[in-house]
Amino acid sequence: MTAWTTRDIPDQSGKLAIVTGATGGLGLETALALAGAGADVILAGRNPAKGRAAEALIRSRHAKANVRFELIDLANLASVAAFAGRMLAASRRIDILVNNAGVMALPKRETTVDGFEMQFGTNYLSHFALTGRLLPLLSVAKARVVQLSSIAHRGGTIRLDDLNYVQGYKPFKVYAQTKLAMLMFALELDRRSGANGWGLTSVAAHPGVASTDLIANGQGAGSGGLVGWISTLAVGVIGQSAAAGALPQLMAATMPGVRGGQYFGPRGWKELKGPPGPGKIEPQALDANVAARLWAASETLTGVAFG
Repeated sequence: MTAWTTRDIPDQSGKLAIVTGATGGLGLETALALAGAGADVILAGRNPAKGRAAEALIRSRHAKANVRFELIDLANLASVAAFAGRMLAASRRIDILVNNAGVMALPKRETTVDGFEMQFGTNYLSHFALTGRLLPLLSVAKARVVQLSSIAHRGGTIRLDDLNYVQGYKPFKVYAQTKLAMLMFALELDRRSGANGWGLTSVAAHPGVASTDLIANGQGAGSGGLVGWISTLAVGVIGQSAAAGALPQLMAATMPGVRGGQYFGPRGWKELKGPPGPGKIEPQALDANVAARLWAASETLTGVAFG
């Protein structure tokens, strides 16, 4: 069987896709491929200069691409609300939402504008709020909604008594919780979409170990670059490129026949790299009771209710 690649993406002409964190790494590769397949793509990010550069890069590869940068700061729920407000005002249906952006393993506990632990707030809560606010435009399009998880979800637990890790902050443990939360969000959104008739195809994906700025901007930050350099070197040995890492989320977003609740990742050893296909969901991600409690807590924390 031939490995699935960007050449297998069906024509996306007429569709609107939103990709968070689309100015670099996995997000940029995802936006490039979607634009190349004919989709109109909104590059959602916090850095206008990087946004302009990403627009220029995509147009240099695909001259007729319809792409634009839109400002969103995922560490600020007001910015998320403003972004969603602009989309709702435009009232164009959204066919694909890829909640890709994130930060990883910050050495010290930091907080968002709203006082949430930075990884939990940026990686998960902001995407929960964004999806909820965009639900009317997603539902009318019967959209594909893709949450970016990670092999790190294997070691994650949902600490319902202290989701923001006010006590006992540990960089990788917190990151694992956020990526488990993203996977559980995808599965719970699928359950609720079915129960409420939202019509979404809610799925998740992970890139394996991919070469992006995520590592250097996470545990490498503030360490003189040494940790980031070593980590990047390790990724080069055991991992794959950002373009290869983006394939699972592109498969989740575009492949015909995808069912809600599916999870995609690399099919190589330990899912570290390789051609895209079905990924392994750990048992804790399938706990519907914890997922429902996390959902309720997320609505309370963000002030965003679905439906």
